[in-house]
Amino acid sequence: MSYNLSREKQVTIIRALVEGVSIRSVERMTEVHRDTIMRLMVRIGEGCERLQDTMMRDLDCVAIEVDEIWGYVAKKQRNVTDKDDRTVTGDAWTFVAIDADTKLIPSFRTGKRNGETARAFIDDLSKRLRNRVQISSDGLALYPESVEQAFGCAVDYAQIVKTYSEEPGAAGRYSPAKVTSSEKFPIMGNPDEDRISTSYVERSNLSTRMTNRRMTRLTNAFSKKIENHKAMMALTFANYNLCRVHRTLRVTPAMAANVTDHVWTVAELVDAAVAA
Repeated sequence: MSYNLSREKQVTIIRALVEGVSIRSVERMTEVHRDTIMRLMVRIGEGCERLQDTMMRDLDCVAIEVDEIWGYVAKKQRNVTDKDDRTVTGDAWTFVAIDADTKLIPSFRTGKRNGETARAFIDDLSKRLRNRVQISSDGLALYPESVEQAFGCAVDYAQIVKTYSEEPGAAGRYSPAKVTSSEKFPIMGNPDEDRISTSYVERSNLSTRMTNRRMTRLTNAFSKKIENHKAMMALTFANYNLCRVHRTLRVTPAMAANVTDHVWTVAELVDAAVAA
């Protein structure tokens, strides 16, 4: 049982997981059974979600970028059959918001890429902000209605739509297509055109794929249960917000946003998650 592990062993395991090490690799490194590692990850990840829910409140963000990052649970969507529970199997999208100035991730939501998840995500984001904010997103049609329902008229919102090149052999490529053009569309309020962008949140998605093993492309690493997927996403974002010093800012995103006054250690994160 994960409860019987020493604090030092728990911290070692969590530190490895947030650095992108796979469950089986951690098992070989620590000589702790993979089922115990999984239970620990879920327990700490769920604690991290509760911890961030408490900490990410009354934020004075100015410009927020939102996007979705794809993953899957149990099997890829094309392999899902009528015998599977489609609500918890197949594609799993995580909607992510990032503050363009502090690089803080104040809100995220994992689920299907549908109106229900989008509305819950934007509604949660709106409750964490204390001032009028500018929001930028891609051209996903789910966002305008969700933003209007959550913010009403008290928001400046715009979409940026990028056009990508079509290259020979694109279906099997290993690198992303090149952006050939982009167009900005003000949707609500009076958004500042210079701040209409999704570059920071897209870069954040890359960091997520590099530090969360089950989100790494072209591997056989994936979540077998939606609970595991959600817990690891929460753990990834908590470590990013509180423990990882941003190279440009030279502080953690949480410090830049005045959520905390110091760089957290992984041990401190584990303790706080358990307490939460």
